[in-house]
Amino acid sequence: MIGRTLAVDYGLKRTGLAVCDALGIAAHPLEAIVSPSLAETVGAIVDLVKEREVKRVVVGMPYLPDGREGEQVKNVFVFLDALRAKLPEGVELMHQDERHTTKEARVLLRETGLKGKKAKAKLDSVAATVILRQYLEEHAN
Repeated sequence: MIGRTLAVDYGLKRTGLAVCDALGIAAHPLEAIVSPSLAETVGAIVDLVKEREVKRVVVGMPYLPDGREGEQVKNVFVFLDALRAKLPEGVELMHQDERHTTKEARVLLRETGLKGKKAKAKLDSVAATVILRQYLEEHAN
């Protein structure tokens, strides 16, 4: 897989981000976008896509544990529509099941020793990193 991939863990207040290198090997978290504004969040992601020369954006889809779509999935679809309208031509937009990624992110943060507010501030971007790793593993050539 050639080209950078950006993973997004969308939230109504905080949106976690992670990006991989151009070869799709190493994934690392970026600073989360903290904003209740859909337009501001989309704008920040579009800027990041342009800056980092991202070829595809993978958005975590927060299905319920049994696979059904809950209320948050509806919010993500609104976000996807807004993002699709603003992304540069040629940038792929897809979604990835994100069930259990937040739980895995909490374990990873606990292993680093981060606690409290510091851990909470990084949780969404670590979850985005988990989403990205899963996507890369599933789409490895």
